[in-house]
Amino acid sequence: MQKVRLDITGIAYSRTQTGSYVLTLQEQGGLRKLPIVIGNFEAQAIAVELEKMIPSRPLTHDLFKAFGLAYGVHINEVLIYKFKEGVFFAKLICEQNGVYTELDSRTSDAIAIGVRFNAEIYTLNSILDEVSGITLDQIENFESFDNENDIFEQEEHTSNEWKSARNEDLVKKLDEALENEDYELASKIRDELNRRN
Repeated sequence: MQKVRLDITGIAYSRTQTGSYVLTLQEQGGLRKLPIVIGNFEAQAIAVELEKMIPSRPLTHDLFKAFGLAYGVHINEVLIYKFKEGVFFAKLICEQNGVYTELDSRTSDAIAIGVRFNAEIYTLNSILDEVSGITLDQIENFESFDNENDIFEQEEHTSNEWKSARNEDLVKKLDEALENEDYELASKIRDELNRRN
């Protein structure tokens, strides 16, 4: 069982599944990718942590981290260990006082929690080989797996209304979006501000 370390390389809207996002993981030092379709809430939870946004109230995954730390539990690793009928299976590798425990988890939740603990993300070499060998017809039949052309195409995040907005106005809109816990909008506004700088 050869493990391969993965990096998060992007989160984009799914063009074929309404209300879903595609989280793209790529092997370190290689070209193989794992595209995982995730829900809106999980996508926001991952993006909030990656972009170091501070929500006005803790998200569920933040609560999980606080709970774990309060009891001396650390998440060392996320392992995506199985791929079956378009669904990835993952587990969290936890450590408390030198004792290791594996917790079964949805992949999106495992990654949302893992990024909060700076945990490394792994999969098995056999899974990367299997996913890279799937044909387009097979992919389209999976409910939780997207067309590769849709997965890696980045969506334009700049809204026409923001092009003429002043930076100060965008910062105010960003603060309002964070206050309202609209992390999708906050992410888009932050992208626009970053594009300008």
